[in-house]
Amino acid sequence: MSENVGKIFTSAPEDERSPEETAVYKLLDRLGVSYTRTEHEAAMTMEDCQRAEELLDVKICKNLFLCNRQKTVFYLLMMPGDKPFKTKDLSAQIGSSRLSFAGEEYMRELLGVTPGSVSVLGLMNDDENKVRLLIEKDVLSEEYFGCHPCKNTGSMKIRMKDLTDVILPAVGHDYTEVEL
Repeated sequence: MSENVGKIFTSAPEDERSPEETAVYKLLDRLGVSYTRTEHEAAMTMEDCQRAEELLDVKICKNLFLCNRQKTVFYLLMMPGDKPFKTKDLSAQIGSSRLSFAGEEYMRELLGVTPGSVSVLGLMNDDENKVRLLIEKDVLSEEYFGCHPCKNTGSMKIRMKDLTDVILPAVGHDYTEVEL
């Protein structure tokens, strides 16, 4: 991958990738969704995503995987990377009295991803529709959004309309707009 760092691509990688990443490209290609992508060192923070944002000319979303206190209801929150997250602001809007970050085991089980690689595209692995997607209004109002292909060594730029009108229906999910 090192020779591809910093380059822009408009098609799936030709070399072998993790099953999670390969599944993302297969899904997008099967649905006819166009994307631009780049590769980079593993990004664990929003600061790590800055170079990808510059290359792709898009804001990479902060994706938070949350749950209620009982760990029976799960949420994936897409929000601007530079916006602070305040649990109480979100809790009231979604009718959940207390939210916390869901553990890694739930991330793997429900989205098929590991910490640092959480992505809206992981919803393709949530066959039982246990994860409720929340999209912050500022993200929803953008023409494009940026995310990982379920692996934090790459970033993608996808049209928001393709997410809401093509990808989410194909994976059996809808979304709730929230304001933070």
